[in-house]
Amino acid sequence: NVMQVIDTKKTGAGQFICNCHVESGCFYTDDSVKSAVDEKKRMATARNHTCAHLLQAALRKVLGDHVHQAGQLVNAERLRFDFSHFSAMTPAEIAEVENLVNSYVLAGIDIVTKEMPIEEARKLGAMALFGEKYGDVVRVVKMGDASIEFCGGTHLDNTSKAGLFKIISESSVAAGVRRIEAVTGKGVLEYINRSLAMINESAAALKLANPNE
Repeated sequence: NVMQVIDTKKTGAGQFICNCHVESGCFYTDDSVKSAVDEKKRMATARNHTCAHLLQAALRKVLGDHVHQAGQLVNAERLRFDFSHFSAMTPAEIAEVENLVNSYVLAGIDIVTKEMPIEEARKLGAMALFGEKYGDVVRVVKMGDASIEFCGGTHLDNTSKAGLFKIISESSVAAGVRRIEAVTGKGVLEYINRSLAMINESAAALKLANPNE
């Protein structure tokens, strides 16, 4: 019997509720189950999550310290990062942010996660989400001098394992809030291959339409 966890939510009482899809067999109340992590999916998610932290650091460096996270989605396929900013990013700014994130990736920075008292974390300069409630002890994720944030999610142990980082879109979400969508690792290769296929198909169509040119 196999079931796949699709989503996990935390109740107000602090319990974790898993939304699952039954792949095979049947499950009943009081059944005992053995859990296992899908390693490929976890690593892909970790690549995107780690790069979301590096992206925020790069945005603050390129656009200014007013940039703060306003929303985030991380999964195995991509990352989506919403942030506070007053205007659309220019192509040059997008390129600079992308290059900066890739410089952090290629630098092979060790990633250290540590639980510590919240006041100690604040003294270290760790960034927290505005409006988020934290306990007395928090988990801090530090990526060298590039990024240090409060975070309880899954991450790589070294930035180099992200492979590469590619921004695929930058758009408006609401007044004063922008959104970047990006891919990492194999997602970058898939994006490049799709783009090349589109270029080749367009070139072939143009050649058929203009056989004498």
